[in-house]
Amino acid sequence: MPATVADISSALEAWAPPGSAQDYDNVGLQVGDAERTVSTVLVALDMTPDVLAEAESTGADLIVTHHPLLFGSLSSLTADDYVSSLALRLAERGIALYSAHTNLDAAPGGVSFALAERLGLTDVSFLDGFDEALYKLATFVPQDHFHEVHSALSDAGAGCIGDYDGCAFSTDGTGYFRPGEGTDPHVGESGGDLTSASERKLEMEVHRWDLGGVLAALRDAHPYEEVAYDVYPVQQKSTHAGLGAVGRLDTPEPLSAFLERVAERLEAGSLRYAGDEEAAIERVAVCGGAGADFIGTARRRGADAYVTADVKYHAFFDVLNPDGTAEMALIDPGHYESEALTEALLRDWLAERFPEVAVQRTDTTTSPMKHFARNPTPHPQAP
Repeated sequence: MPATVADISSALEAWAPPGSAQDYDNVGLQVGDAERTVSTVLVALDMTPDVLAEAESTGADLIVTHHPLLFGSLSSLTADDYVSSLALRLAERGIALYSAHTNLDAAPGGVSFALAERLGLTDVSFLDGFDEALYKLATFVPQDHFHEVHSALSDAGAGCIGDYDGCAFSTDGTGYFRPGEGTDPHVGESGGDLTSASERKLEMEVHRWDLGGVLAALRDAHPYEEVAYDVYPVQQKSTHAGLGAVGRLDTPEPLSAFLERVAERLEAGSLRYAGDEEAAIERVAVCGGAGADFIGTARRRGADAYVTADVKYHAFFDVLNPDGTAEMALIDPGHYESEALTEALLRDWLAERFPEVAVQRTDTTTSPMKHFARNPTPHPQAP
């Protein structure tokens, strides 16, 4: 069967759950019919008029972008505004738009991992895991249904710790209840006396964005008419979602050589940086897009250099020691330059999973920013 917009959306959301996006973000299907079949996908960092024209010329049914077109609500859908005009034109032409933004930043193998790979880093892990992302689910299951319920919760995403899945803990005990009139108890009789049952307490970790699906799976698999369970927060960082990435170069190199590496591999015409050009760079932290909030985290993780974008002037002082020397190099290649590789990341990921769909990367440079470099004034020759 041909793939639909919903099929592609579901696959992307299994990798980058919308619930892992930042609160300010707006991810997912932004324009279009989820049931429409898809033969061609165009991938771009941003939604622009040139990208739309390219989608029309290639017959694309779906555009997948990293940056959302729709961040806030629209009061009208007219041709009088940049965002509204693009949304209207997409709808009129029947082209769907899906965006995976900060949820793709937070996903294993997401934007920052691709950036780390592009810069040649190995042994890559999250720079900072998510706080307040984990819950512990505890429920009470008759022993003869324990494995069925455990399997259902595992299949729904519970019990993932690091590279392990199905992780759980159980203890045996006795449950007590009195079935009321009109109930249909698994054990005992409706309107009967206080009843006991041999039960097994099942405890599993659940990510915040998986909790709804896990609870639905629990209710479907559990034999009781009324399912008893507890959900409480776990005060530790998630290992399955985070922001930024940190790794190392196979061979240390001076900052001067590392700057050349960054500029060449990210196709950046210029870099803003702080640091000593002779300093040895081995351990490197990265964060695609605006990652200045993690400068302190990169220093605490022992990074010799941190590559991110949208760094304000005063933030460059945050890497300096009391004597004014740089403890860690801070490098800003530009927002677009640090995330343009997302196009290839999404193209390759989708092409592997939907071989029946033609997945193309845009030929358009979507950044609206341009760089002006003044020609240096020749030094007058000495008489």
